[in-house]
Amino acid sequence: MAYFERFNKGKYKGRGRWGKIWYFIWHEDSVESWIVNIILAFFLIKYLVYPGLGFAFATSHPIVAVVSGSMHHGQGFDEYWANAGYWYEQNGITKDDFLSFSMRNGFSKGDIMILRGISAEDAQIGDIIVFQAVRPDPIIHRVVAKKTIENGYSLQTKGDNYRTNPDSINNPLLNELDIRDEQIIGKAFIRVPYLGYIKIWAVDFICLFKNFSFCIPG
Repeated sequence: MAYFERFNKGKYKGRGRWGKIWYFIWHEDSVESWIVNIILAFFLIKYLVYPGLGFAFATSHPIVAVVSGSMHHGQGFDEYWANAGYWYEQNGITKDDFLSFSMRNGFSKGDIMILRGISAEDAQIGDIIVFQAVRPDPIIHRVVAKKTIENGYSLQTKGDNYRTNPDSINNPLLNELDIRDEQIIGKAFIRVPYLGYIKIWAVDFICLFKNFSFCIPG
């Protein structure tokens, strides 16, 4: 009872019910107020901001965290191309082509990507797309080929990181040789470094106690 008496004293005195609630949430500097703010932020992001961005950007996943190093370069572009360029040149993508691509220097685990909806028809070679493969978690890789098929278009993707996934295109869990419209979640067009580690750490913590499908490595 003594805890609630504080809402009738000091800066709370004389305020109406909603005024007290407003002051408690936005102005009081207490542990309880911080906890309430965190809970409110979670619900606002999950049920208002995230769906709103999804509607605006025409995708079910407007914000994704990069959870692997499959697009990491880790060096200057010239050095990267000296190690990785042979594959692209053998497949019709020159150094100048790659330099014109979006996010030509790759990105890293822990980055956040903002997506917008895109079809296989509108996707271009060099675009970074997120797609659903056989494995439960979506994949974010670069489009390296596009072909016309009977009912539209099909894309081929590949991770930039030549160290960790040189043969990823042939991985049956990814099936990167034939990506159709229904698999495409969106195209990455904005990168926010490191912010995705919040999600990665949260998932890692959950996986310490539960064996969910998204805890499967790879």
